[in-house]
Amino acid sequence: MAEPEEENIQKQIDEVEAVSSIYEENWTVVDEAARIFCIRIVDQEPKWMISLQVTLPPEYPTAAPPVYQLNAPWLRGHERAALSNGLEEIYLQNSGECLLFLWVQKIQEFLQLKARSNGAAAQHGHKGTDEAKAEHRASSISIHSPSRHVSLSEAHCQSLDDEDLPPMVHGDPVTDRRSTFQAHLAPVVTLKQVKMHLQKLYQNKKIAGATHNIYAYRIYCEDKRTFIQDCEDDGETAAGGRMLHLMQILDVRNVMVVVSRWYGGIQLGPDRFKHINNCARNLLVEEGYSEPAGEVSKSKKPKNKKGK
Repeated sequence: MAEPEEENIQKQIDEVEAVSSIYEENWTVVDEAARIFCIRIVDQEPKWMISLQVTLPPEYPTAAPPVYQLNAPWLRGHERAALSNGLEEIYLQNSGECLLFLWVQKIQEFLQLKARSNGAAAQHGHKGTDEAKAEHRASSISIHSPSRHVSLSEAHCQSLDDEDLPPMVHGDPVTDRRSTFQAHLAPVVTLKQVKMHLQKLYQNKKIAGATHNIYAYRIYCEDKRTFIQDCEDDGETAAGGRMLHLMQILDVRNVMVVVSRWYGGIQLGPDRFKHINNCARNLLVEEGYSEPAGEVSKSKKPKNKKGK
């Protein structure tokens, strides 16, 4: 097998695991061998639902897009063409990159606008056109609003002292076949804070004694408009990279997530990666760094505001 094809297969595996952990019950494997998957995308009203079926060719993502099919009985004519054009534009703008999450995000935005426009039409007899449009604009918030993330300059990043270390929060443990997984999350804006949080976390003897402590972090320095990011498997091969890929897809920043696993003697196979990513994602959602799958983002900021 050629190296580019092997690279594509690994990227597809990582992307599928990340996206399926985000959308869970709305994700369906149609044909694993043929790399065919289906994502059910629903607005708050079940009336507005689109099924996105994708086939991942061997050339994806480096040299070809997924083959896709949009299924919705109400999606016709110019609306279908407009959405298809939007998906294809995303491919052209992100050629060579993984697209599934971007496509789902685009479809969610499309459904939200559809629901709002229909709601505005229904209320047209009660409100003036200008007022309805103003409310529509005010409620049109993207899924990953930049206001949700703490954005700090590099100078500010370097100026924080030890006493500014934000607190770490801990997620609920998840147990499957005697293996237990637990996520821990902390805001970070410097590599020093990453190191200090890990040192402090490992002072807990139970956590220090876990079979694996997998972690990943992403720090954004606005001055250079670049990310400092890294991960650690801690013996669970590729787990850290998969968790970092999830964080990249969710576009979270200035945060570190550690997932501890206590092995219970029964091998879980691929399910262990699902639990690791789910624990990480759930805590990111609880702490306001990401929205629950399918929801419109609110204008609130992350609960941890240290360093803002």
